[in-house]
Amino acid sequence: MITNEQLIAYARKAMENAYVPYSKFHVGAALLTKSGQVYTGCNVEIASFGATNCAERTAVWKAVSEAGGLEIAKIAITSDEPDYIYPCGICRQVLAEFADDEMEIIVTKRNGEYKTVRFGDVLPNAFRRF
Repeated sequence: MITNEQLIAYARKAMENAYVPYSKFHVGAALLTKSGQVYTGCNVEIASFGATNCAERTAVWKAVSEAGGLEIAKIAITSDEPDYIYPCGICRQVLAEFADDEMEIIVTKRNGEYKTVRFGDVLPNAFRRF
């Protein structure tokens, strides 16, 4: 299994591709599936902000479109901001579709510091299909 540091490196690499002409808020994500595959994503902004997509959802969409079923073991999220960032509400709900409460979310700071939180702690009592 890959380390947290390696997963963060994948997320930082993905962040380089962020298309953020409006907010200048670069975000990268890398998710690790329970089968050991890594999928990355960056945020993509569109002039019509409702069509914008977050890095976490981009990684999930790629995983589903490339591998079909998905069970997320952990996800690393990084940005160019000085403090930790967490998934937005929509991303939390998307992650709930493919992760259990024990999934690890690795959040980072620009300076390289990181911490890990349980998914169940950032979205308690998640709405799920079962």
